[in-house]
Amino acid sequence: MELLSRKLLPSLAVPGLEIGPREEYPVKVMQFGEGNFLRAFIDWMIDRSNEAGKFHGMVQLVQPLPQGTADLINAQDGLYTLILRGMENGRPAEYRRVITCVRGCLKTDSEWEKVVECACLPSLELVFSNTTEAGIEYRPEPYTPGHPQTTYPAKLTSLLHERYKAGRKGLVIVPCELIDRNGAKLRECILHYAADWNLGDAFRRYVEEECAFLNTLVDRIVAGYPRSEADAWCRELGYRDNLLDCGEIFHLFVIEGDEKYRKTIPFAEAGLNVIWTGDQTPYRSRKVRFLNGGHTSSVLAAYLAGFDFVDKMTADPLFGRYLRTALFEEVFPTVALPDAEKKAFAESIIDRFLNPFANHQLISISLNSISKWQVRVLPSLLDYRNLTGQLPEVLVFSFAALLAFYRGERSGDGSWNGRRASGSYPIRDDAEKIAFLNDAFATLARNGDYDAFIRTVMARTDFWGMDLNTVPGFAARAAEDLKAIDSLGITAAVRKLLEI
Repeated sequence: MELLSRKLLPSLAVPGLEIGPREEYPVKVMQFGEGNFLRAFIDWMIDRSNEAGKFHGMVQLVQPLPQGTADLINAQDGLYTLILRGMENGRPAEYRRVITCVRGCLKTDSEWEKVVECACLPSLELVFSNTTEAGIEYRPEPYTPGHPQTTYPAKLTSLLHERYKAGRKGLVIVPCELIDRNGAKLRECILHYAADWNLGDAFRRYVEEECAFLNTLVDRIVAGYPRSEADAWCRELGYRDNLLDCGEIFHLFVIEGDEKYRKTIPFAEAGLNVIWTGDQTPYRSRKVRFLNGGHTSSVLAAYLAGFDFVDKMTADPLFGRYLRTALFEEVFPTVALPDAEKKAFAESIIDRFLNPFANHQLISISLNSISKWQVRVLPSLLDYRNLTGQLPEVLVFSFAALLAFYRGERSGDGSWNGRRASGSYPIRDDAEKIAFLNDAFATLARNGDYDAFIRTVMARTDFWGMDLNTVPGFAARAAEDLKAIDSLGITAAVRKLLEI
């Protein structure tokens, strides 16, 4: 079976694919992050906009980390098949599309000169990114012209400075990381680096006045590569595709910024579900707390209990009740919207989680769970405590489950692996964070002092954005929950929590 490539395009009968000279379009987009989500969301939107005659541009992907899928992307000439599945009007629906708008993928660690060349293209207009919640942060580091920096904001600062020196126009920068005011925070980081590196007042004005940083909210559940179905899909499609990407049909892109940029980002004009607004706060609070918070507060416990997919977890009587308790009893009162709207949205989340076609793996959601828990769950926990004077029991338990999930062993290659009844699993997060937690677990194993363990972990303000020990009763309850997980097992601990 032949590998998907551009030479195959004329022979493919894939619904939604228009054969045309798209490879001749100029590169208008530089995208940091080549993972499943952006390929199923932003690149799909660009492809749809090209098809609608609204964009006429290509995307240059950039792999920001040493490990990634750049080689697979380049081997397929930037092409991949996107499969969207779900329920529409009570019936199963499916859409397939070969995405043709990707020019290829560059590696920052070995192809920095080419990344700089791309950043200086006269045709370039947009920068998209998704480097997870941990990606947009300021860390002091030196300016190293000719070599990539470490953090994404530092890399982008260096590239914008090269573009400025080349006399090119400013860019519209659209981060898709799930943090509040992501565009404003990215801009703040860039200006910080510019000051650190003494890049000058003229460059600062270029960033402030000629570049636009838009705040965004993204919403689509993306399962990614359908490992168990991949061979069957390739036989049906008639070609081999090592980058198959699967997601749900639902999508929403909320952009907070001047609507003059609609011409640059013509997704709404292409018929896509895009909202331009002057304040994304209500949309963000609703989505992050219910959907993302629902994921992060439930999947680690469910994974330790032996579940692999979101739909199976949600359909389970015990863990489905655990999830519903978190959403309808603990998150619900913390979102400042009408009750009817919140109820409808929360019920829609359950329906999306039950999507039998999503194949959304819990282990994929576990990536960078420490920063995710801080952004997605902690605000609801704090607001619930402030509103009721009580602690939300499931959200507190989710903190203990997170810690239990991160207990593991370091492999010879430096990676970390945890263990559940069915075998080992990868723990994917900042290596220093994982190492710290496991050093603390080693101390716990020696002295059995759960209270001291929890207090030590909660004191890491760089993990949680605050000292969690300052939340009355939180440390004591979390220690009890972790002790229950260790002594009873995760399933029995959840049953005890829910008093079943």
